[in-house]
Amino acid sequence: MKNLRECIAEARQKKVAIGHFNVSDSNQVWAIFKAAQSLNVPVIIGVSEGERDFIGVKQAVALIKSFDYPIFINADHTYSFEKVKEAVDAGFDSVIFDGAQLSFEENVKIARQCVEYASGRAIVEGELGFIGKGSEIHDEIPANLSALTDPEEAKRFVEQTGVDMLAPALGNFHGMVKGNTEAKKLNPERVKEISEITKVPIVLHGGSGDSEEMLKEVIANGVTIVHINTEIRVAYKQGIMQGISENPEEVAPYKFLKPAVQAVQELVEKKLRIFNNL
Repeated sequence: MKNLRECIAEARQKKVAIGHFNVSDSNQVWAIFKAAQSLNVPVIIGVSEGERDFIGVKQAVALIKSFDYPIFINADHTYSFEKVKEAVDAGFDSVIFDGAQLSFEENVKIARQCVEYASGRAIVEGELGFIGKGSEIHDEIPANLSALTDPEEAKRFVEQTGVDMLAPALGNFHGMVKGNTEAKKLNPERVKEISEITKVPIVLHGGSGDSEEMLKEVIANGVTIVHINTEIRVAYKQGIMQGISENPEEVAPYKFLKPAVQAVQELVEKKLRIFNNL
């Protein structure tokens, strides 16, 4: 069975993307696994610092490693070297050091420290360009987002840190804007420029709400991993509400949670078909 590094290399060669889906519990993991298995494609499970606190760091790793399938676990949006160290030691396949709100110099310093500590045990991703925090529904586009990441600065960042992958600002942001499906204006040409000059896999964060056409275009231009979180949360919540409203007297979670698991599975299958040109 291929490891994550091999799956990423294969995706880059084929000009497709691996789906990265965040979870908060095991029900969502099962839904994502079933979706990936049905299409026979690799998949990444993401857990942010908050999600890891809820699930458990070692517990999350143990769950994902129990599958005999190319399903991998990523320590999403990690804001300190200490938390990166914790994830690497726990056995995560990859980890993101998010220093996007730090100065360039400080971001480089800590990202390089993370790369040196991981020393091949985990893939390390760096982030350059602030795209907001929190996978949630916004009333309007967040006001404090960075401009598009500069390709030359991206090149210096990769060279000075040695990160395996890069998450730049590409017109994307975390979460979605209520009732506005055109809020995000991704820049495929900037994706291509950064991909070509850095020569590392490009990761698109904040993929929720992006159109199929736009996703396919940025993937063709160099995006190798696409992060989806907000859409997962919305589908799961709506499924729970449906399960309870349809069976208000039901007290068995595995029964009233079925619509939620099914909703997540269907969403993930749809996204994976887009990412893999299926």
